[in-house]
Formats: sequence, C-alpha cells, structure tokens
Amino acid sequence: MKSTENNLSEIKIYNETDFKGLKKAGSLAARTLEYLEQFIKVGARTDLIDQKANEYLNEHKAYSAPLYYRGFPKSVCTSINHVVCHGIPGDKILKDGDIVNVDITAVLEGYYGDTSKTYCVGKVSVKAEKLVNVTRESMMEGIKILKPGITLGDIGYAIQNYAEANGFSVVRDFCGHGIGTSFHEEPNIMHYGKKGEGIKIKKGMVFTIEPMINSGDFDTKVLADGWTAVTRDKSLSAQFEHTIGITDNGYEIFTL
Repeated sequence: MKSTENNLSEIKIYNETDFKGLKKAGSLAARTLEYLEQFIKVGARTDLIDQKANEYLNEHKAYSAPLYYRGFPKSVCTSINHVVCHGIPGDKILKDGDIVNVDITAVLEGYYGDTSKTYCVGKVSVKAEKLVNVTRESMMEGIKILKPGITLGDIGYAIQNYAEANGFSVVRDFCGHGIGTSFHEEPNIMHYGKKGEGIKIKKGMVFTIEPMINSGDFDTKVLADGWTAVTRDKSLSAQFEHTIGITDNGYEIFTL
C-alpha cells in the first residue's frame, strides 16, 4: 500500500481465536500461489493467472480482497519486470526471462490472508535471479527479528541493510500494513529505516512485510491507469510478502 503516517490509536490487537482464523485465510492464500505456479510459464497470459486464482479461492469458499477494491478490476496483481506492484492482469503474455510477482489476498470467514511471490519465467538472467533471491531473503531478515518490544524502524533497517549490502535499493513509496478483519489497517510497515525508531510492536499485532526491491534506483511512478507502479529508470523490481502475527516471544507466519 501507499506509504502514509501511522495512526497509533487505530492499531488492532488480535487474540488466539483470531490467529486461528488468520492462519486459515493465510494458508489458503499460500496454497493458491502454489496452485498458480503451473500456469506461470512462457506464453501464458496474465489474465489466465487471475482467472485461475479467482476460481481456486471461490472453490474453497473464499473470495479475493483486491477484486473491486477501490475500483481495482482483477482478483490478483501481476507485476512483470520493471512493474513494482499493482500490475493489472490482462492480455500481457509472459516471455522467457521475465520475472513476475503475483500478489493475492484471500478473505475466508471474515479474515484476510495477504501474500505474494516473484516467479522466474523460463531462463532468467543472473542479475534477475539474484534480485529475486535477495528480495526473498530481505523479507526474511525483517521477519526473523520480530518479537514484542522491537521497533518498526528495526524491521526497516534489517531489510534495507540486507538489500543494499547486495547492491539493490528499497522502494520508499509503498509499504506493508496492518491486516486482520480488514484489508488495510494500522500500522504501516516501512521497508527501510533506522534502528530504535518508530513504535514498538506488541503481542497480538498482525501486519504484512512485503519489501519491493529494485535492481536500479528506488524511485517509482504510477501509470495512467492509476494502479500500475513502475521503476522510473525501468530497472527490474521484485517483491515477496507474508502476513505475520506477533506472539508472546516471537511471531507466527500465517501465509505458509
């Protein structure tokens, strides 16, 4: 989501019953990404990926959160190569060497599970493969430190430090977000920052960590459709995302 300031009074705290519901929704979202992998290949149209995702969710008594959200026309986002996020599925055909992020949010029994993965299509370049791997690992760098008492700045620092050490940049214009019984909640989770800055996280908080990492500069722009965000310098961009809940002394990843 677009970066904005946090409103601390609106941060929801979820309980064990909620965590079970969130895990069901998150697990379904993750299984949907697994199911879609067979359709993500050279020659595939992105609207086929969208169609198959929607069918799979509906078959499992769930629905897509992005569909019609603020006017978004599709069930998933498909972001190819220099598209940073919010790519709209359509007649675009995947080519050998492309990388494509598929971002999906399942709504099941009132709970939201939000996850994304960047896939390699055919044989990708060494640089693209490294970008995808570093993006996945930068997300995990931000996740593995999670526990009550650390700050949002600690999360951003861990992600930024890892990505930049590997020669890549972290997108500033979009961020992770609270999630639970609504699609987008407080707080916003920046993927860059300084240790010790920002609010301290607490048990029961639920949010996404979803870094967008670029092979070039971090600047982005949104195209005329009002959704598709791309790198200004047309460099490659990759993204991974998990939905996470904060526990007594650590965290639980719901989107496994």
